[in-house]
Amino acid sequence: MKVITLNIPDSANVDAKEAAMLLAASLYEKGKLSLGQAAEVAGLTKRTFAELLGNYGVSIFNYPATDVIKDVKNA
Repeated sequence: MKVITLNIPDSANVDAKEAAMLLAASLYEKGKLSLGQAAEVAGLTKRTFAELLGNYGVSIFNYPATDVIKDVKNA
């Protein structure tokens, strides 16, 4: 696993745990990390990470709405 050091201005008022969660949620949303990998980056269990995703405006369902519509039509 890579270790990244970031310099974040004090005015951002973001601690290390929140920065990790923001990064993990963003990478999960973009499909770069699985739910388990993103939870690991955030330092959380998969369940806790999944429960918190909504607080960051990220859906637990990591695929486009168009795919959901196709799945429903094909069900």
